[in-house]
Amino acid sequence: MQSLSRYAPYTLGLLRIFTALTFISHGTQKLFGFPVPPSWGMPAALSLPWIAGVLEVVGGALVLVGFLTRPAAFVLSGLMAVAYWMAHGSKGFYPLLNGGEAAMLFCFIFLYIATAGPGAFAVESRKG
Repeated sequence: MQSLSRYAPYTLGLLRIFTALTFISHGTQKLFGFPVPPSWGMPAALSLPWIAGVLEVVGGALVLVGFLTRPAAFVLSGLMAVAYWMAHGSKGFYPLLNGGEAAMLFCFIFLYIATAGPGAFAVESRKG
């Protein structure tokens, strides 16, 4: 299994890319109603959900391309921690029961990316 460790930068890069793509869709839903509008309606400009949508799109795009990855991922991790406790934590302790699995996973994946770096396929990893 030691030989699999040589693929770590590539799997980290793929984790970063696919997490960011999934995350961005939460922001486009809030800001543009795409792919579908939120079930609770479109947020008003400058409201907390609207600001979260901006962070999801802009921060997600930075993480996606691997530019300013660590600070962007750190901010997004914090955003998801706050979102978890504001939107889900009050509904019960267990993420399976309170609907917070995605927020919890995004929080810890972004925290990992913030500490591990962008991995392969990142703009900031290019040489020259």
